[in-house]
Order: sequence, then C-alpha cells, then structure tokens
Amino acid sequence: ADLVAPFGNGAFDAVLFNPPYLPTDPENEWDDWMETALSGGESGRALIDPFLDAVGRVLAPGGAVYLLVSSLTGFDAVVERARANGFAVETVVQESYPFETLSVLELTRAEDGRGDAE
Repeated sequence: ADLVAPFGNGAFDAVLFNPPYLPTDPENEWDDWMETALSGGESGRALIDPFLDAVGRVLAPGGAVYLLVSSLTGFDAVVERARANGFAVETVVQESYPFETLSVLELTRAEDGRGDAE
C-alpha cells in the first residue's frame, strides 16, 4: 500500500514515522495487536522501504522526515535506500539497549543542503 497516496505533493513540512520495524519470521508471528504493531516482515523493512520510496513526493521544500530505525532492521540498508531516494541522512538521536540500538534519522532532500551529502 502507498502510505502517502491520500496526500498532495509537498503537503508536509515534517513527517514522523515510527514504523513496525522488527524482523519477523512469518512462520512464528503471533495473531495479536502487538505483533501487528511491531512486525516489519522478514527484513523488518516491509513498510520502511515503500515509505522511503514514496515520502519525498509529499515533503515540502526544506522539510524533513524523522524515522525510527532499529539496528535489527538493517540500519545501513535503510540509509542506503533513503540516499537512493535523494535524501541526505543524519542520525539525530540514538539509544542503545541490550538487544538493539534505536536511532532517529533525519532525512532531508540532498539538494536542500542539510544533513550528509553522500
């Protein structure tokens, strides 16, 4: 599903997304609301990847996306996908826990000159 389809071009100055991000084996999923809230599919990026592919359309010039990512999700893969979609990426907050590290990424359009330029 296109998560941003209902919205017009450049509709948002800021987009915040706390997606289901935990890698989940479909064979071992529970059938409850918590599983639905946390399960990001086999890679953990079942919603993150299509979101990154689409969110640029609804982001206003000079706007930013803030995305929560887990180290279990494949941090580097998320950063690469964001950059492939024309975003500069900067980690703005990071918290480590015994089983994972959570990061909030700020994504800005690379041409806006904010964040990294890679």
